Amino acid sequence: LNSIHPGFIETDMLAELPAFQRGDRKRMLRAVPLGRVGEARDIANLALFLASDESAYCTGQEFVCDGGMLP
Repeated sequence: LNSIHPGFIETDMLAELPAFQRGDRKRMLRAVPLGRVGEARDIANLALFLASDESAYCTGQEFVCDGGMLP
């Protein structure tokens, strides 16, 4: 069993974060090494990989999709 752990993804939920509502988006994005908010397609592509035969030997893993925020 694998799991997907997203970081900042451009969704309505992200827009509801107090820091984003205060206009601190640029400050928060400095914490993301790739320098951008993720898109739904980033998560979808990871899910497609995990559902495909290419991930057949991946099991019991936590796949973090956060633009490099976690070390």
